[in-house]
Amino acid sequence: MPFNVALVLFPDFEELDFAGPWEVFGMVERYIDQGWRVYSVAAQRPVRAFHGMTVEPDFLFGEAPPADLICVPGGVGTRAAMKDEALIGYIRRTGGAAQHVTSVCTGALLLHSAGFLDGRRATTHWGAIGELRALGRGTEVVEGARWVHDGNVITSAGVSAGIDMALYVVGELISPEARANVRKFMEYDPAPP
Repeated sequence: MPFNVALVLFPDFEELDFAGPWEVFGMVERYIDQGWRVYSVAAQRPVRAFHGMTVEPDFLFGEAPPADLICVPGGVGTRAAMKDEALIGYIRRTGGAAQHVTSVCTGALLLHSAGFLDGRRATTHWGAIGELRALGRGTEVVEGARWVHDGNVITSAGVSAGIDMALYVVGELISPEARANVRKFMEYDPAPP
């Protein structure tokens, strides 16, 4: 039986929030554990991201297979998406049945809207810390963390932090060796100029 990883898309998502974890989890699927199945899911086809990239999702909400892990990117589109009943309903249903619920950047706002951050520790992009904190419901917002793991929910800081979060997930779910191998395949060794 496959380990299904669903990356959820919506209009104006941030490209790297999606593509970073997709690359990490896709490397697992391709080179580490062929039992993993990574796919994208959205309410409609195609989905245009914030910087103009257009993605043809693998599945629409009503046809997607059950997910073992759900990953929700962030981006400017999250503010409108917080009011999208179909999207929030999909995240709530699918995440509720999944073993792991993750987000990148302001995807945490969508997890909050779906009820996954009530009484939990979480993080988001530094520019949205106050926004997430203002949503309340007992969410303890952690500043300065690359990712926060609370129960089966893992949230990450902004944009490139999604890669680090996804690598952390691989290390937790498979092994530190698998994480190291994915980093090597990706030649991911951050050394900012």
